Amino acid sequence: MFDPSSFSLGNRVALVTGSSTGLGKAMIAGLGKAGAKVALNYQNNAARAEAAFAELESAGIQGMLVRGDVTNEAEVGRMVEDIAGKLGPVDIVVFNATPAQPQKPIEEYSWEFYQQMLDFFIKSPFLLTRACLPHMKSQKWGRIINIGSEVVARGLGNFTAYVAAKGGQNGFNRSLATEVAPWGVTVNMISPGWIPVERHLNDPEEQKEGYRSLIPLNRWGIPDDVAGATVFLASDAAAFITGQNLHINGGMTTH
Repeated sequence: MFDPSSFSLGNRVALVTGSSTGLGKAMIAGLGKAGAKVALNYQNNAARAEAAFAELESAGIQGMLVRGDVTNEAEVGRMVEDIAGKLGPVDIVVFNATPAQPQKPIEEYSWEFYQQMLDFFIKSPFLLTRACLPHMKSQKWGRIINIGSEVVARGLGNFTAYVAAKGGQNGFNRSLATEVAPWGVTVNMISPGWIPVERHLNDPEEQKEGYRSLIPLNRWGIPDDVAGATVFLASDAAAFITGQNLHINGGMTTH
């Protein structure tokens, strides 16, 4: 018989990169409300991160702030060590951090911009996996969650740098899932659609409405839609799910 307690994340430690705003903020709150001790990662805006962490604390969530560049090997190692020292070793890691994502024709991109996309979506997951995996393997339990994007499936134009890097992250997700499965570590990807958060405040309304009119479920997605899926994939209820890519976009990629 199904045990609802399998959704609990009590006694687990979760790190969500780029979690002071947007989807990351919703995911870390969801993991914390499910019982995990959480590490809120940020790089630049300390005041914003402190305000976000204060919200977690006011909700009774245990955790810590951890500042660091997730594309820098030394800083990743230091962050993982700091979390282990204060909260315990990382059991759940969510790769969410992202830079700006301007849409441009390919002629207007530079290789430096492509490299930035690869650093965030390939290098950072690699570095963090390598740092967190020894503990996960030793306890034969771990959750690695990649945040992807529907744009890979939709082949969105004028977006080649981002789409290419996210496509590579999807391949990383699938290969790593097979590699670490013998240790009870699951690796999955969540690919949201366009869910308006803080960084979309100034996007053109006609562009928003154009996308919104195509959503089969006839509503905007909200950050909690992604948070709920993250908690599920992090829990024991999802112990037999690995190597998958869950699209959260109201049916935009059903055809």
